[in-house]
This record gives sequence, structure tokens and C-alpha cells, in this order.
Amino acid sequence: MFVTPAFAQDAGGAGGAFVSFVPLILIFAIMYFLLIRPQQKKVKEHQKMVEALRRGDQVVTAGGLLGKVVKVQEGEAEVEIADGVKVRVIKSTIAQVRQKTEPTES
Repeated sequence: MFVTPAFAQDAGGAGGAFVSFVPLILIFAIMYFLLIRPQQKKVKEHQKMVEALRRGDQVVTAGGLLGKVVKVQEGEAEVEIADGVKVRVIKSTIAQVRQKTEPTES
């Protein structure tokens, strides 16, 4: 009674499939340039800062402690936060180097 005949629709071809993926490609490109790339750059800068850490640098840890680096070991640093109070911290938790010491010439 209310049945209408079904007509075959055109598949659209290869051009239609590519056009449907263009918005996804654009979204990925925008996400890469606005989020992923700057974050990778920030991580590389942090790694360079941690690698260049040396005795005498004044640092801020991720926990907010201010101190002076007394000793640098493999993967960790000893930071003096007060006179006679030294703590060992993982080098990657150092958030900022506030004052660098000049390298001594031998």
C-alpha cells in the first residue's frame, strides 16, 4: 500500500571516498601542529636542561622545593634545600633551573 520502489544509488566513486576523509586529515594536521609538535619540543628542551644540570645550579623541583645542586649522579641529584638539609631527587622532576653556574675551566 505505502510501498515505494527503491532506486539504486550512485556509489560516488573514488573521489567521494577521498573527499569524506579530507576533514579527518585536516583535524589531524591541526592537532599535530597545535598540540603534539609543541609538546615534543618542550620535552626535548626539558631533557637538555636536565642533561646540562651541574653542581652549584639553583633549581626548582616539580614539588616546589627551591635548592642548590650539591651532587649530580646517574638519574638523580642531591639538592641542598637549607643549611645542612640535603634531599635526593630524580633529575627528571627538576622543573626549572633558576641560576646556572659557570663551568670551571681546567
